[in-house]
Amino acid sequence: MSAVEVDPVLLPIATGRRAGRVVWEHLRARPVVTALTALSAVAASAAGLIAPAVLGALVDAVTAAQGRSVWPFVWALLGSALLVAVLTGLSAVLIGRLGETVLARLRESVVDRALHLSSARLDAVRGGDLLSRVGDDVAKVADAVTGALPQVAGAGLTVLLTVVGLGALDWRLALAGLVAIPLYVLALRWYLPRSAPRYAAERVAMGERSQALVSSVQGVETVHAYADEQRHRDVVTDRSARSLGLTLGVFRLFTDFGWRMNRAEYVGLAAVLGVGFWLVRDDAVTVGAVTTAALLFHRLFGPLGLLLFTFDDVQSAGASLVRMVGVADLPAGPEREVPRTPDRPAVQLRGVWHSYGGPTVLTDVDLTLAPGERVALVGASGAGKTTLAGVLAGGLEPTAGTVLLDGRAVEDLRDHVGLVSQEVHVFAGPLVDDVRLARPDATDAEVAAALAVVGAGWVTALPEGLHTLVGEGGRELTAPQAQQLALARLVLADPPVAVLDEATAEAGSAGARDLEDAALAATAGRTTLVVAHRLTQAARADRVVVLAAGRVVEQGTHAELVAAGGRYARLWSAWSARG
Repeated sequence: MSAVEVDPVLLPIATGRRAGRVVWEHLRARPVVTALTALSAVAASAAGLIAPAVLGALVDAVTAAQGRSVWPFVWALLGSALLVAVLTGLSAVLIGRLGETVLARLRESVVDRALHLSSARLDAVRGGDLLSRVGDDVAKVADAVTGALPQVAGAGLTVLLTVVGLGALDWRLALAGLVAIPLYVLALRWYLPRSAPRYAAERVAMGERSQALVSSVQGVETVHAYADEQRHRDVVTDRSARSLGLTLGVFRLFTDFGWRMNRAEYVGLAAVLGVGFWLVRDDAVTVGAVTTAALLFHRLFGPLGLLLFTFDDVQSAGASLVRMVGVADLPAGPEREVPRTPDRPAVQLRGVWHSYGGPTVLTDVDLTLAPGERVALVGASGAGKTTLAGVLAGGLEPTAGTVLLDGRAVEDLRDHVGLVSQEVHVFAGPLVDDVRLARPDATDAEVAAALAVVGAGWVTALPEGLHTLVGEGGRELTAPQAQQLALARLVLADPPVAVLDEATAEAGSAGARDLEDAALAATAGRTTLVVAHRLTQAARADRVVVLAAGRVVEQGTHAELVAAGGRYARLWSAWSARG
């Protein structure tokens, strides 16, 4: 069971311990690579101890006036420098590669869970929060993996091995260096409790800033229509100012932490030199040994400073990591065998109610679609048409009632029902891959056949045919062309039941008939529910169902309902009068 903290409007955030376990599980899955990476990092840090030892030996040789040549020492220093460079480079490459591999697996889990969030959960979650999890947070951790992580790992090992080297040189010199430890600990104890909450708050503020930007951009037409630009600018400015204020506060805290660390370094070095002076005077150690000890302790300044200056990135990456793991820990749903559904099943909605936490949208709806029947759903805006379509398609869980296929409940309606809505996204990449999303193993010929069914002949005129790049950075498709791609995906997926939720609404009057023909061809032979944007679609359906205030108020063929002179007849009369 994952340790996550749940917020009603934010996705879960994992604990630091849980995030560490997830990373360790990924590392254990690659034991050979992990062991080689650790070995190279230790070797690189250990090689750095050679130069101080050589310089200490050189000082002793000069002090003893032995007349020895300095060239052996020079060559030893050059050799140690070359060895450190090679091992450090190798270690950085291996750490970066292993980190990128672990991040890639974690990123796949995050995206997979995000793509499988239910419609109800997506409605409840802040869009900016989800966007920042799969965008800003992934980028922050990726930057740390390729930049800060190799440096932090190397610096940490250098500190550890340097302390061990001091102990091996002389325990009294090592003990003198340990005088700095309490000051380091005090600095960390002062910094860590203050920094972690601020970094977490900074990441949340960035998510709220993204939410404000996304909301303003997505609703830009409505904002312009109501001349509401100033209020939206104020909201974005407020969220940005809060995010900036937290970032500046973190930086000031970090600066205060820096001088506390510097104080510890100066005290430690003074202690090593002071103890070394007394030991040399008593002939307990040589000048060279004290020189080596001082150089080793001074060598800690660089790694500790690096840890200091990368701690900002590490803390920020840690805050992003727990947010990623929080999403990756969401239930994936059990793997299951999808039972075979008849090619033309009957669909029954029995006593379906639904609300979004407020007024009831659907009220005790009973509706049956005969095998292979095409039913058009019509009604005024707000009647509940899209909600009913979402329940049948499996995107919405009804508050009460059930949906049956041939008299039986199925585990997940989405395995049996294909949905094409008014909102169609064209993914960046080759057009063939865009259609193949519905069935990844489909051949080019099968994709071409699906496009032919929906009348997308324009594809053959593209510069590279099926392999033409579309979407962002490629050829921009018109709204009707994008809808034809969506209908071709439906043909390729070949579900026994289809739901079209105003799938032809984006076509202008000139292209409406062609797109309606494409929709008819794509749903031929399937049990189909069509949320009709144009009443011409209802006229071509086998049966028309009229919805009002979440209830079925009329149903019958187009001709029967027109002759009855009721609600549908009035709608048809108004539609026909538009010409």
